[in-house]
Amino acid sequence: MNKGFVNLLVRWSVLAVGVVLSTKLVRGISYDDGATLLIVVLVLSFFNAVLKPLLLLFTLPFIFLTLGIGIWIINACLFYFVGRLVEGFHVATFGAALWGALIVSLTNMILSHVLAPKPAVPATRPAAPSPAKPDDVIDI
Repeated sequence: MNKGFVNLLVRWSVLAVGVVLSTKLVRGISYDDGATLLIVVLVLSFFNAVLKPLLLLFTLPFIFLTLGIGIWIINACLFYFVGRLVEGFHVATFGAALWGALIVSLTNMILSHVLAPKPAVPATRPAAPSPAKPDDVIDI
């Protein structure tokens, strides 16, 4: 299989785990069935890829002033908007969207770190000492 496609499936799976956790932990967030969950993951992925960069660009001064908390609010707005857009996915209040976005973000951060491929450790050889040149001059 294509490595990029597998990476996309892993990202969608991590997002789905985050959404499921938010429905279990936050009162006011729910979904009806697995097909709804799949649609929520696809729409949320699309919004994160298209809308989020534009929102980050336009709200950059706000993000600086809030020391990054503005990104959490943008994520909550997207989460709330998906709740209004997708039939069968319910986000009752903006406060629930804030907590849901926080859970999805933390899940994404933790699972992405755990599932990230570890870089290969190159075989290292001891560095050979460089021979000193007799004509080295140090200027001060």
